[in-house]
Amino acid sequence: MTKFVFVTGGVVSSLGKGIAAASLAAILESRGLKVTLLKLDPYINVDPGTMSPFQHGEVFVTEDGAETDLDLGHYERFVSAKMRKSNNFTTGQIYESVIRKERRGEYLGKTVQVIPHITNEIQAFVEKGAAASHDGKADVALVEIGGTVGDIESLPFLEAARQMSLRMGRNHCAFVHLTLVPFIASAGELKTKPTQHSVQKLREIGISPTALLCRADRPIPDDERAKISLFANIPQDAVISVWDADSIYKIPQMLNEQGLDRLICEELRLDPKPADLSMWQKLVNAQENPEHEITIGMVGKYVDLTESYKSLIEALRHAGMHTATRVNIEYIDSEELESGHLEVLAPLDAILVPGGFGKRGTEGKIRAIQYARENKIPYLGICLGMQLAVIEFARHLAGMADANSTEFNLETEHPVVALITEWVDREGKVEQRSADSDLGGTMRLGAQRVPVKEGTKARAIYGAEVNERHRHRYEVNNHYVPTLEKAGMVISARTPTENLPEMMELPESMHPWFVGVQFHPEFTSTPRDGHPLFKAYVEAALASQQRKGA
Repeated sequence: MTKFVFVTGGVVSSLGKGIAAASLAAILESRGLKVTLLKLDPYINVDPGTMSPFQHGEVFVTEDGAETDLDLGHYERFVSAKMRKSNNFTTGQIYESVIRKERRGEYLGKTVQVIPHITNEIQAFVEKGAAASHDGKADVALVEIGGTVGDIESLPFLEAARQMSLRMGRNHCAFVHLTLVPFIASAGELKTKPTQHSVQKLREIGISPTALLCRADRPIPDDERAKISLFANIPQDAVISVWDADSIYKIPQMLNEQGLDRLICEELRLDPKPADLSMWQKLVNAQENPEHEITIGMVGKYVDLTESYKSLIEALRHAGMHTATRVNIEYIDSEELESGHLEVLAPLDAILVPGGFGKRGTEGKIRAIQYARENKIPYLGICLGMQLAVIEFARHLAGMADANSTEFNLETEHPVVALITEWVDREGKVEQRSADSDLGGTMRLGAQRVPVKEGTKARAIYGAEVNERHRHRYEVNNHYVPTLEKAGMVISARTPTENLPEMMELPESMHPWFVGVQFHPEFTSTPRDGHPLFKAYVEAALASQQRKGA
């Protein structure tokens, strides 16, 4: 029977509940337990797919095509289990499900209320999500409840967790509460009162935390931990100090050294083998002791909020760990490049244009791509970054000065990138879309296997087949592919059914390393293994750096 650990947050948001949950899961997995994680989001949106990256950060795409919270990316990077659609759900999905049941008459005329109908539905979703992993045989499911204790939106989720704990009985549910212990500079001391009030608020709901994770900008002294223990009525060894770290991959060891996994295993009556965090120690050592250093320019329009590119940033770091390289990222606002300022690109060892939506900033990205191509700087284009590379190539090398995407200009003379109207999904189902389709949940989503052309960089990187995740509405227009290929472009991977271009590159006679991919490889990168495409990209940047210095 799967046991549950609920992770909650207090005082303020953005304390790192996702990292804390993922780190605890990583320790438990190292102890030989089968672990999965779920994220419950209190917002009413059905999913984050149509939410602004400035408000929500990155949308993480699972293998089965769900648009989910970025915390699921942390989960996949810290544990071996793959997340699915059932690992993340929102208030919007819960209410949508309950209302559908009410319309079908499943409640037999009863008055539908938050308790018990909404809370029962939350519990059903939690148990369904846990059962979807490890063939229904997960030992532990960690359930992160979004928001902050005291928020009205979170109350049904907290009540559902309380009811689950009551129904399942002692030793089947544990609660970890993450809270803030701020340092007041003018007083020169840490303040525990917000934490005391947060635990009190949690107790009013009927939940007593098994362990308290106290976030601060420095280690919390024992006397302060003793004070929190006394006023929060929690044993002192269950008051865990979690201070700011320069790498999230240090957190598993930080929690393990203070015995958090031991506390949880004791509470759940589990007796696994001792933790083995040698892999995490090795990764941190690789991160802290690089042999090389490069700077990559990431050209985008969400550069003021790097959470928008969370998985991409981590994928570059993973590649650095596995190539003994410190990867510095220079964030460049694409709109600033539209009026010039291309000199900021000159010192870079490589240029990357990530995915995105909308017309704003696209001409600046195209100028950056042209600069990378003409100056032989390694280039990686992801999703929109590949589409813009095709547009740049069509305009300047294939004789189509007006080339564009119909996403930006419906009247373009040469729509080298256009809306996909029909494709086959990973289950073999034919999907159809039009310009009038809803924005939410209507893209080409999830993983798809694609054969790779022999004799290409793509083949050297991936082998005979690539299996990556997608999130896009537009594709390179097949009508123009012969013209592009005649001008020198290589289409190195195509979908087997629709023959849609998945990867493009330039031959070495034109550029040492210029690659575009329609999919999102960052979603499958992990610190354990890195990712072949990003490792090849970092190696190309190192080679470019050596050529410059020669």
